[in-house]
Amino acid sequence: MKIHFISIGGSVMHQLAIALKRKGYQITGSDDEIFEPAKTALEEEGILPKEVGWDEKNIQPGLDAVILGMHAKADNPELLKAKELNLPIYSFPEYIFKESKNKTRVVVGGSHGKTTTTAMIMHVLRQAGKDFDYLVGARLQGFDQSVNITDAPVIVCEGDEYPASAIEKRPKFHFLYPNIAVLTGIAWDHINVFPTFDFYLEQFVIFINKIETGGHLIYNETDATLKELVEKNRREDIHYHPYSVPQHSIKNGVTTVTIEGVETSLKVFGAHNLLNLHAAWLVTKQLGLEAQTFANAISTFAGAAKRLELMAKNDSTVFYRDFAHAPSKVKATIEAAKAQFPEKKLIGILELHTFSSLNEAFMNEYEGALDAADEAAVFYSKHALELKRMPELKKEAVKQGFAKENLNVINERKDLEDWLNKRDFENAVVLFMSSGAYDGFDAAAFSEKITTAAE
Repeated sequence: MKIHFISIGGSVMHQLAIALKRKGYQITGSDDEIFEPAKTALEEEGILPKEVGWDEKNIQPGLDAVILGMHAKADNPELLKAKELNLPIYSFPEYIFKESKNKTRVVVGGSHGKTTTTAMIMHVLRQAGKDFDYLVGARLQGFDQSVNITDAPVIVCEGDEYPASAIEKRPKFHFLYPNIAVLTGIAWDHINVFPTFDFYLEQFVIFINKIETGGHLIYNETDATLKELVEKNRREDIHYHPYSVPQHSIKNGVTTVTIEGVETSLKVFGAHNLLNLHAAWLVTKQLGLEAQTFANAISTFAGAAKRLELMAKNDSTVFYRDFAHAPSKVKATIEAAKAQFPEKKLIGILELHTFSSLNEAFMNEYEGALDAADEAAVFYSKHALELKRMPELKKEAVKQGFAKENLNVINERKDLEDWLNKRDFENAVVLFMSSGAYDGFDAAAFSEKITTAAE
């Protein structure tokens, strides 16, 4: 197989290129910029483009496939040449399906919890010695790639609802046709892509209708919006498996869960993670695992990167970082920390970084999201607004949207540092929540400094 990647430097594109090269395919690629870690990874595999930029000469008759990344524009000269030659052109998810037509396809969708649920399934299958391929939105401990394509009989995919490519605007998860599907919940986000809530909901209805006949839908029945959507669009030719928070207890900061009579302690915590765990159990059960096998494996799961990831701790203070940025994710993370450490003061720092979260019209969606925090700050940088070419976001609009008394709204990095340096971290749990980088502020180094100085 001869395959050319347009935008080979993308975070998942370069991973797929490497996976297919390791499978024995002949891989070429191009991009107008390639950053680390993709650059070194491609170079080590011998498939780093010799020159940066687009060149229609890269597209020749005889290519079996051209895979188009999100970074490429519709007028890309290589794309135009591929169309002229009538070559097969695939978006990333379309090609994943091409490689997995004969596999049992597990696809995890939903507005939140996709990465963690997918990671849990992968971790359990790996611990159980099962052979499988995968596609996940983060690098996971024990896996050197975030994409792997072999001849395994099963593939586990994180399936998101955002556009597949520059020329294919339909959501990625519409192209994966699951045998086993998971829906973790629905919470409207990314209003730049989905301008109305009804349009957003429609994408999940389409996803349900893509489940293969005789397949399984595992869904979070505690999410009222999702439950209603499933019941309204129920099919007769698939099996339904609702799930909720499983039986559990919390003692001395450790959560213990019971799965079909089997009890085990966990390294992760929070109602949202217990929901993710229950979904993962139902998936692996369909794949033939026993409850005891699942419990043994999930007890060693330490979480996906930046998903309630422990940064630093001492006897008094603990620092976590989390990818949370959408309202439902922020609320779930805050409430999880409060429930796990009820005796500690909870300090929450949220960065607004996405198009939706920096949109004044979206602010009311955050009402109550930070209520469980004893002290809270919302940070956003003027630089982020400039890069996204968005209008000024007034502090008053943020305060009104969150509707939290004594909320600190900060839009300068120095002011954020000053606010943090004035906090009393004795007997506290601290949450840094963001999909960004706090305008260059090193939260991990700060956490380490505070916990080390207090010892």
